[in-house]
Amino acid sequence: MSGEVDGLSLPYVLVLHGLNGSGPTHWQNWLAGELARHGGLVDLPEFSEPDAPDRQRWLDELRGHLAAAPTSLERVVVAHSLAGLLWLHHAASGVDPVLRVDRVLLVAPPAPDFAGEPLIAGFLHPRLDPTALRQAGVSTRLVLGEGDPYCTLAQGKALAEAVRIEVDVVVGGGHLNVGSGYGSWPAVLKWVRNDRTPLTPR
Repeated sequence: MSGEVDGLSLPYVLVLHGLNGSGPTHWQNWLAGELARHGGLVDLPEFSEPDAPDRQRWLDELRGHLAAAPTSLERVVVAHSLAGLLWLHHAASGVDPVLRVDRVLLVAPPAPDFAGEPLIAGFLHPRLDPTALRQAGVSTRLVLGEGDPYCTLAQGKALAEAVRIEVDVVVGGGHLNVGSGYGSWPAVLKWVRNDRTPLTPR
């Protein structure tokens, strides 16, 4: 059985990192630790060559983890930064129904046309298809940080409109990473427990 927090059952959670991975002080590691501490099932894989990502290899690895996910629990994906674009490519390519998840949280993805980092060039310009996104996950939510150098609020809101998903804006959140002060982030744990919870600052 899954664990509980405050009497609420925990889902299975797949936590996906971005470029360079998630270091030990990143909120993704904090989240995984909190979920595990309460008896939750959590998977925090490291993609191959996190400092030199290959889109197809990462897609293959993502799908391997989705295929191994339990089917007896609610399945939740929490993707930060480059993993957000990875998820959009995954969805757009047509998802086997057995890989479909219940909820997805896209946290601070780069703008789909971001041109400032050559290492992620292969992940840019995903097809923005709201129907395909719903086939990959029953519901998807986007979280933007005000002042994110990789995605302006205008770009992020345009992305949300294109794929017809709800968006939360974290005032002063930047890229919502360790550099922005997000080592622990209780709001994301609350969202994992209950998707009606808005994402708020740490």
